[in-house]
Amino acid sequence: MLNLTGITVRLGGRTIIDDATAKLPPRGRIGLIGRNGAGKSTLVRVIAGMLEADNGEVTMPRGSRLGYIAQEAPGGIATPFETVLAADIERAALMAESEHCTDAHRLAEIHERLITIEAHSAPSRAARILVGLGFDEDAQHRPLESFSGGWRMRVALAALLFSQPDLLLLDEPSNHLDLEAVLWLEDFLRSYPATIVLVSHERDFLNNVVDHILHLSNGKLTLYPGGYDAFERQRAERQAQLASAREKQEAERERLRDYVARNSARASTAKQAQSRAKALAKLQPIAEMIDDPSLQFDFPDPDELRPPLITLDLAAVGYSETPVLQRLNLRIDPDDRIALLGRNGNGKTTLARLLSAQLAPLEGSMTASGKMRVGYFTQYQVEELDRSETPLQHMTVLMKGASPAAVRAQLGRFGFTGPKATTEVGKLSGGERARLALALITREAPHMLILDEPTNHLDVARVRR
Repeated sequence: MLNLTGITVRLGGRTIIDDATAKLPPRGRIGLIGRNGAGKSTLVRVIAGMLEADNGEVTMPRGSRLGYIAQEAPGGIATPFETVLAADIERAALMAESEHCTDAHRLAEIHERLITIEAHSAPSRAARILVGLGFDEDAQHRPLESFSGGWRMRVALAALLFSQPDLLLLDEPSNHLDLEAVLWLEDFLRSYPATIVLVSHERDFLNNVVDHILHLSNGKLTLYPGGYDAFERQRAERQAQLASAREKQEAERERLRDYVARNSARASTAKQAQSRAKALAKLQPIAEMIDDPSLQFDFPDPDELRPPLITLDLAAVGYSETPVLQRLNLRIDPDDRIALLGRNGNGKTTLARLLSAQLAPLEGSMTASGKMRVGYFTQYQVEELDRSETPLQHMTVLMKGASPAAVRAQLGRFGFTGPKATTEVGKLSGGERARLALALITREAPHMLILDEPTNHLDVARVRR
């Protein structure tokens, strides 16, 4: 069992987590949720031992192995297959020792232990995990340095899953994964034989994987049984019960006040009135369940353009005269809502770059409205934000010549009001940085929005809106 007792964390003079306590069930699959900036990643880092809490303690059974993905993707000339196998440190050490051990007794111990930990089936298990995360046999044996950062993070995830820790900490594991890999990961985690603490903003992923929801709100933790839908139902029921109890209490308070007011001056009822007054003083107000602050995106409305916005006629697009996509025929009108699906590497980003005019057709033609403005959102924009500057500084640079009121209005559309507008980007959560990137790309009211994984880092409530 993982126990969190009185955890308090203060960052930059602000209390992020305040005396939070929770007892997590053994072998539970726990979904850790909360609004952007609530402190979910901070709590995970405290559990992982990467950040020391100001107060409180994290306890788990003696000898438990904890697994957490490092922030930096693995690199170098090692292959994904080699990297995953090396994640089982005990197996790797025993295999290396067995190659040069001359002590027959020790060698027997090594082989007995290798049999116990099923070391000889490890290569096939590593390969199955890599295949599940999208690495075919050829990709498993290419050097890591030949992969993008997103694919190398998949290797880090594969290595963590392969090591089978007793406590598996996953912070948004579905980021960088395509649909097939996400479905495979759901199946894998559902049958994982130990405890999982999972931060995710994907409603379906939470419903399909976890058996408890750990809600972090206003610095406190509350544990609910079931998936995300069950959490919403239970929270709504609890809110309704508290509201009903407060109404009954207020009615009782008014009844007592009325009795005291009417009977205090009368000698025959003064004693009863005094008793009612004491009962009134003892009535403790029922605390209201505080909702997370509501935030809805307010995308600016563009001026109207006649359809079509874009037409592709037998277009081909790629890099260095090598086409990735060919014979593209497509028409996009102002009211279209298009979902672009496909396995990683099939050309989704290439098509998005073509539509945003970052790439020109190698063959065929692309016709676009001359007055059309395009907003193109990618995770790279989130990562490339200057962490030392504030949202207000970022927006002021891009909206050069606009009035300060117009700049702040655009930030306000995405929740950056008051102190948030002047907080350094490095102190914002991942979801808040994603919101800032959305605010920046929509500043000119684009006629077409191209969104590449826009829900990464956004909390579940924001995703639904």
